[in-house]
Amino acid sequence: QRRIFHGSSLDINWRNGWLISARPDTLFLADVRMGAQANKKGRIIFNSACSSTVKIPVGISSCLVGERVRYDGGHKLDTYITQTLGDYFEYSTFCPEVAIGMGIPRKPIRLIRLGLDSIRCVAVDDSGRDFTQALEQCTDRQREWHEKLCGYIFKKNSPSCGLERVKIWAESSTYAGQEPGEEGVGIYAEKLMENYPTLPVIDESRLGDAVLRENF
Repeated sequence: QRRIFHGSSLDINWRNGWLISARPDTLFLADVRMGAQANKKGRIIFNSACSSTVKIPVGISSCLVGERVRYDGGHKLDTYITQTLGDYFEYSTFCPEVAIGMGIPRKPIRLIRLGLDSIRCVAVDDSGRDFTQALEQCTDRQREWHEKLCGYIFKKNSPSCGLERVKIWAESSTYAGQEPGEEGVGIYAEKLMENYPTLPVIDESRLGDAVLRENF
C-alpha cells in the first residue's frame, strides 16, 4: 500500500488498482482504469465511467455472514457486517476448516504448544490429528482471489481464523487442568498475513471500536 495523492480535500490510498478515500466522512472508491485522474492541486477527478456504487472487495470468515460452517453446524451471523458494511463491501466468504475437508459438523480444533516455539492446530479429542500443515497449504492455494482483496474480516478466537488472543493449550493440559494462554493467532489468519503483510485485517469484535473500525 502506498499513498499516491494528497490534496486539501481528499487523502487517497492505492490498493489493487483502487483509489480509496481515507477521509473520515467519506467512503468512496473508483477503479483507476476507469478514468480517475489527479489535477495539479492533487484533487481527484473522475470521468462519467467511474461509479461510486462499486463495492470494495473484502474477504471474510463465512460464519460471520450466516453460513452454517461452524463445527457444530451453526453460524455467527453479524448483522452490522452484512447490513451496514455490506452496503460498501463485496464479500468473498471462506472457511478454511471446511476447505480442508473437515466436514460439518465436526470435532472442534484448538492450538497447542509443543516445546518452546512450535504451535500446532490439532483436534480437541486427539492431539495426533494435526491440521496445521493442511491449513497453511490451503491458505497458499487461495492466492488467486486473496490478491484481489482490499481487506479481510476474521472470526475472533478461532484456532484457524483468530487474529489475536487465541487460546493456546499446553500439550499435556486438559479442560479441567491447566488454563490456556491467550496469545495465539489462527493458522489460516497468520499465514494470510504473512503472505500479504500490508493487507488491512480486523475481526468482528474490533469493528465495534470506532477508532479501530475507522483505521481498517
